[in-house]
Amino acid sequence: MVDAMMKQSGKRGTILLLTQVYVPDPASVGQHLHDAAAELVQRGHRVIVYAASRGYDDPSRKYPLREIRDGVEIRRLPLSSFGKKSIALRVVGGLLLMVQQMVRGLFVPHLDRILVSTSPPMCPIAALLISWIRWKPIVYWVMDLNPDQVIELGKVKAGSAPARAMDWLNRRILGRARKIVALDRFMAQRLQRKRDVADKTAVMPPWPHDDHMEMIDHSENPWRTENIEGEKFIVMYSGNHGFSTPVKTVLDAALRMQDDEGMEFLFIGGGVGKQVVEETISKENPRNVRSLPYQPFETLRYSLSAADVHLVSVGDDVVGVVHPCKIYGAMAVGRPILLLAPDPCHASDIVKDNAIGWHIPHGDVEGAERVLREIRAMPREELHAMGERAQEAIRRDFSKAGLCGRFCDVVEETV
Repeated sequence: MVDAMMKQSGKRGTILLLTQVYVPDPASVGQHLHDAAAELVQRGHRVIVYAASRGYDDPSRKYPLREIRDGVEIRRLPLSSFGKKSIALRVVGGLLLMVQQMVRGLFVPHLDRILVSTSPPMCPIAALLISWIRWKPIVYWVMDLNPDQVIELGKVKAGSAPARAMDWLNRRILGRARKIVALDRFMAQRLQRKRDVADKTAVMPPWPHDDHMEMIDHSENPWRTENIEGEKFIVMYSGNHGFSTPVKTVLDAALRMQDDEGMEFLFIGGGVGKQVVEETISKENPRNVRSLPYQPFETLRYSLSAADVHLVSVGDDVVGVVHPCKIYGAMAVGRPILLLAPDPCHASDIVKDNAIGWHIPHGDVEGAERVLREIRAMPREELHAMGERAQEAIRRDFSKAGLCGRFCDVVEETV
């Protein structure tokens, strides 16, 4: 009876999405997952999401246990997120989430396929168990790589028991997944070194939320009027501050530039790496550095547009391990990029290929100061032209409509 009703309504089967982070949590992975889920609902699929009931960065934030957004059925699970203050807390939360997802996922009616990402790394274990028992295909969306990330950041030793266990899990999920989506060519190369998956791996970056982005002039930006004094030149870092996205080089350069009263460095967001910013402000009391919390998604176009230049960071050891998603939002609002990263990496390819910014290596504080003073002296017309090229690159290569559509095509083709 239910099958007949689903056919009559045009439904093509249930897709189970396993994640820890989901909207309205501000972490970008949750928004990308929702974009894809909503598109799949529009294509006639039923999508059920199992996610954590508390905020990823701020566990004091509680979300409804049951909710429907854009046709997506969201089920949020308790005791599954305790914040990011320590790896131990993240592991405990991830394990509890995994167990609940396993149990519930085994009884999802009319299950057609499973979509899982890497937040947290335990979610693929739940996907594996459900897939083995119910014999359903997995689409594996690789947002970051572990244990690679924690090894490169010095949190876990290579060859340790946890690292070996995670590598074993990686090989199992890579082998079991029917389709794999990697975010860039560097990430695809790392996956290939773990297991031969070239024939089932699609490479595509995450899309910017360009339906919520536009180039807003400073004079017409209410967020800038409310939060920024006068005509100051703003260098902005916006989003998660992680161990894999260090900003210290530019932060140290900012301390050396306090003579320029018309320039300000604005660090927006949260995360474990934000502590470096907060401690610098507390200790040095700089006139030109400020910190703000995450901004609501609804006002993101205004806060991002308030910048004159956006800082994007990629840690030296995490190329192909994490993906520089922040670059797309900055490009979508038509702002040039100051890239703090090794070369080559995915972000440096974008900056060089489109002539939309500058590159500085980590640790070169003098070089960072020199580049920042050059940027400050540039005519506004040149900065504006860089921003226009950035927006054109988004429209041509990185639009939400194009990339989200391609991703959903991969999900639908997985049988």
